[in-house]
Amino acid sequence: MRYDYCVIGGGIVGLATARELLLRRPGASLVLLEKESTLASHQTGHNSGVIHAGVYYAPDSLKARLCREGNQDTKEFCATHSIPFEVCGKLIVATNVDELERLAQLRARCQANAIATEELAKVGLRALEPRISGLAALLVRSTGIVDYRRVALALGDEIRRHGGEIRTGASAQRIVESGALVDIGLTDGERLQSRQLIACAGLQSDRIARIAGLQVDLRIIPFRGEYFQLPPEKSGVVRHLIYPVPDPTLPFLGVHLTRKIDGHVTVGPNAVLGFAREGYGHFSFNLRDTAETLSFPGFWRVIRNHWRSALSELRGSALRRRYLQECRKYCPELQLQDLLPYQAGIRAQAVMRDGTLAYDFLFADTPRTVHVLNAPSPAATAAMPIARMIVARALHEIPAAAAVAR
Repeated sequence: MRYDYCVIGGGIVGLATARELLLRRPGASLVLLEKESTLASHQTGHNSGVIHAGVYYAPDSLKARLCREGNQDTKEFCATHSIPFEVCGKLIVATNVDELERLAQLRARCQANAIATEELAKVGLRALEPRISGLAALLVRSTGIVDYRRVALALGDEIRRHGGEIRTGASAQRIVESGALVDIGLTDGERLQSRQLIACAGLQSDRIARIAGLQVDLRIIPFRGEYFQLPPEKSGVVRHLIYPVPDPTLPFLGVHLTRKIDGHVTVGPNAVLGFAREGYGHFSFNLRDTAETLSFPGFWRVIRNHWRSALSELRGSALRRRYLQECRKYCPELQLQDLLPYQAGIRAQAVMRDGTLAYDFLFADTPRTVHVLNAPSPAATAAMPIARMIVARALHEIPAAAAVAR
């Protein structure tokens, strides 16, 4: 089979990219390959469901720009396709004097990123959230919630309506770029050819790049984000999303209260090393994944730089009472019995050989391929503007780069 375009990856970024290609090139032949039996099986189907505003991202970064665009794009797409969403807003809550200073810095960053915020003193916070404790808060009204799996499935429907083909249970094991075509071999022995290949492979992105012959000096390290769910009688504990003020010395954001579009409230996530890239159970283990993590020098440099944080996260994972302490900083009424089981997520964290954690989007290009090597949060929110950027690279509207580009 020969196609104009082949997209690898049936998560929200791959689906949005395939849709964008068909919108830009009506009538083109396109196939999307997803190795699982269903779309949105991994990061898209296991994320927090937040439509982010872009609060935390450095001004002028791809994250900041794409998140602003994606916040609006996601809401418009949901409205057009009758997908339930809610713009409930987010409160970033300072619980001590040190956090008050960081909250002011965060507001300045929001202003630099053109994100509207409101500063609330203790009385104003109590008026909005009577059951939340804090000295002050930053209100970001544009933050929302949605079920991204439903967004992904709607994108899949659009791809089919525009003539694209979606093949689940199809895993690429061989990718050879030569002349005018990219040759793709599947696990069942079938062979496909495409004029352009775009890989949005998430947790497998570094492996797909290496299969294609790219020398990328990074490794995807899986971090499990463990969540709890509050009981139904506690679903009204908050009206907004409640986030802590981030600590700049820590690599991840911290535990927060997240309203879900189905009415539940979750608590989390933490961030602990995963021993399986696609293992969501507490004791999931994959020998190949673990061996690749432990043999990568960048992993050990991350541990050396963040060992205190790693130990703290491990204690929180092992001891629910310690996890509870993080929640009670701003929601003191929560009790141990309120932390009910909920599905974990896996964050595909790109780590460079020198131990640097890649926080922004990373791409690698060849004449006939584009590889999305890192699509961290807010990738779900920003999927549609990311797709526009990916398609511009594939159509050579953005100069190709053989090496990893930020």
